[in-house]
Amino acid sequence: MAAHTMDTSYLGNDTVAVGRNASLEKLEDRMGYRFHDKRLLRQAVTHTSYTNEQKINRGQHYERLEFLGDAVLELIASDFVFKADPEMQEGPLTRKRASLVCEQALAICAEELGVGEFLILGKGEDATGGRRRSSITSDVMEALIGAIYLDGGLEQARLFIYRFVLVETGEKEKLISDSKTHLQEFVQKHIKKDFRYELIEESGPEHNKTFVAEVTVDGKPMGQGRGRTKKMAEQQAAAAALRSLEELYPEGKNECI
Repeated sequence: MAAHTMDTSYLGNDTVAVGRNASLEKLEDRMGYRFHDKRLLRQAVTHTSYTNEQKINRGQHYERLEFLGDAVLELIASDFVFKADPEMQEGPLTRKRASLVCEQALAICAEELGVGEFLILGKGEDATGGRRRSSITSDVMEALIGAIYLDGGLEQARLFIYRFVLVETGEKEKLISDSKTHLQEFVQKHIKKDFRYELIEESGPEHNKTFVAEVTVDGKPMGQGRGRTKKMAEQQAAAAALRSLEELYPEGKNECI
């Protein structure tokens, strides 16, 4: 499909963050896509904290591209899950799509791509761990999709999404689905005991912390998880607990995916 023509004059002609061109080329290498309009790529990795700090055109941050990329991703992901299982009905299709494109899933994809090191952030956001903040990196993944769509068309966006987002392995599939919700449903149905999450370790400097969470069921440890946020650590702990519980209660296996 031919690339879309777009008026990018609102992006301006000044070079934001001079000296980053080489690093953005490295990002292009990782993405497997070369932008015709480099300003779109620059915009896709520029956070509002930078444009606010520099007092430059607010149209140069990623939020508009994120809006567009979210819609493109939903279309491609919907087509993917629809064709993957002709027997799956609307409810399961919706949940399947959500598990693939939720914030946590996109943050994992961004981490694998190394998006954080290429972000253009304000000094304050950078100092407080913005490069690893899942709410930012997941948004940037959508912004990159929007940028590719504008620069190269729907087919190029689809190829990027298939390569980096709609990739399913056993471990990743468990992790990126809503493991905490699935664990709650599993425990309520098969065990009917209390369970809780506990933060058992916190390490690293304030702007680059690592958290370790543990799930206990009826007071017994069932799984641990590690992440850059408490939420991601709990999700990983829930996924680990599900694997343990499925071995103890095989009748519930595969219900949570």
